Amino acid sequence: MSMMSEFKSFAMRGNVVDMAVGIIIGGAFGKIVSSFVNDVLMPPIGMALGGVDFSDLAVTLKEAAGEAAAVTINYGSFIQTVVDFVIIAFAIFIAIKGMNNMKKKEEEAPAEPPKPSAEVQLLTEIRDSLKNS
Repeated sequence: MSMMSEFKSFAMRGNVVDMAVGIIIGGAFGKIVSSFVNDVLMPPIGMALGGVDFSDLAVTLKEAAGEAAAVTINYGSFIQTVVDFVIIAFAIFIAIKGMNNMKKKEEEAPAEPPKPSAEVQLLTEIRDSLKNS
């Protein structure tokens, strides 16, 4: 089998395609969450804390000198990233919990026992008639 046909069979398997779709949707979801945190969630939190803009929170290690930029630790950006992570992790938790609940319901659903074959039904009738005689 040539390398190209092996790659084609690998790439077209269901799991790989599902994974690719999940990665693309996950990336888009990450951007939505980042925008939600940066543009919707953090401004009111900053306002409640006295007008703090989290994106500007930083510790300056070395002031700017000439053309050299200042050296800073941007812990405000870190806080926003942690909030992003918590929201994404919670959303994934809820999604997985929902899928597990659906899977559990499928497993708990009682399956009807298969009907006995015609021979078994006939033998059961014979047994029952012999008991009644």
